[in-house]
Amino acid sequence: MEIACLDLEGVLVPEIWIAFAEKTGIEELRKTTRDEPDYDVLMNYRLDILRREGLGLNEIQEVIATLKPLDGAVEFVDWLRERFQVVILSDTFYEFASPLMAQLGYPTLLCHRLESDDQGRVTNYRLRQANPKRQAIVAFKSIYYRTIAAGDSYNDTTMLAEADAGILFHAPQNVIEEFPQFPAVQSFAELKQEFIYASNRSLSL
Repeated sequence: MEIACLDLEGVLVPEIWIAFAEKTGIEELRKTTRDEPDYDVLMNYRLDILRREGLGLNEIQEVIATLKPLDGAVEFVDWLRERFQVVILSDTFYEFASPLMAQLGYPTLLCHRLESDDQGRVTNYRLRQANPKRQAIVAFKSIYYRTIAAGDSYNDTTMLAEADAGILFHAPQNVIEEFPQFPAVQSFAELKQEFIYASNRSLSL
């Protein structure tokens, strides 16, 4: 059996923090895992900005409620489900993702949690585990699933390397250039072909 493991933001849905930056006009919040490889550095940077600006979970969720999956994403997830088990491996938070998961038909999601106070101020974040995307792939392989993974950012590259096949999707040029070992595609049609190729290759081994 094969599992399709996908990143969420930038692959299936818009980048939440970029959408929030556009809504609030805070350009500093446009920084994502495409720019900063160290997730702890990035999240502490974001939390510092939220504290400084007096913004919290309620304001972020209001923006998320306006977001839609990327064009073609729902159809792509439906296409995958007919051929693979599908799991979303994301560095987002359950407190962010629920409305977007509903629009995608509730695929399995493994991500993190936020901590907030009674006023909705985000006080901390709780990672599911260290290097969670790679560790999920390791776990799936330990129970004899073959894994094909797709992502767009620095924080996806250990997942792609651990998977039986890894694909860069919608990745910026800096990530593509630093990780030439992964095929890089920009459309869902091309991504389908990479999944088919990776799956067929496994059958021939």
